[in-house]
Amino acid sequence: MLCHTNSRKNKKFSLGKCVVKLVDSAVNLAVLAAFLLLFAYGCYALWDSEQVYATSDSSRYEVYKPTEDDSLSFQELVAMNPEVFGWLTVYGTQIDYPLVQAQDNDKYINTDVEGNFSLGGSIFLDYRNSRDFSDFNSIIYGHHMAEAAMFGELAEFKEKSYFDSHPYGSLYYHGKSWGLEFFAFIEADAYDTSIYTPGISLENREAYLENILSKATHVRNTQVTVDDRLVLLSTCTSDSTNGRHILVGRILDQVPEDPFS
Repeated sequence: MLCHTNSRKNKKFSLGKCVVKLVDSAVNLAVLAAFLLLFAYGCYALWDSEQVYATSDSSRYEVYKPTEDDSLSFQELVAMNPEVFGWLTVYGTQIDYPLVQAQDNDKYINTDVEGNFSLGGSIFLDYRNSRDFSDFNSIIYGHHMAEAAMFGELAEFKEKSYFDSHPYGSLYYHGKSWGLEFFAFIEADAYDTSIYTPGISLENREAYLENILSKATHVRNTQVTVDDRLVLLSTCTSDSTNGRHILVGRILDQVPEDPFS
């Protein structure tokens, strides 16, 4: 009788061990599957991010950049997308992009200059501004992106030494190149209409210029007047939801040499 009882107990014990092993194996498989799924997702996210940066890298558009000798390639881009009208370069940075302008400020947030969907968007002029930069103040927007893509490098101008060592750029439109001299850097709010109002009228120019200089974090000693034409390069910041970085310059008749080239 005792042997029979022990035999039944041994069978139950063996069955229990099998159940535990099966459950343990199932848990291990579930953990492994979850790990592989997370790993695959991580790889995809990394690949996707690289694709976004690749499509936003300025080197992608080098072939279209206009030159004094030949602007044929630029005209090919214009033929592809008639909303392309110019080119912006900030010396010593990777900001070297075609300029576009739509009928609103939404289209090129997620559209590249070739008209394709892109999370990196494009560098675009405020729809209320004139394409010939005849307005007193013209506002140009671009995404703040990592890896120095689009307007990602504007954040570098927060450092006084960087601001001081990067004073110039160039602007191409209407078949001619113009110079840019940057004289102020501002940390502003996206809803600050005292700054984000393009095409300031003649009678309000003095007040607008004084407002910019009073709000600037850094100012270069440049004799800017109400007769100048200002260009504001604007991007979002990582510090706050509505925070904006703005690099302010004026248009020059002559294109300064690029000391970084």
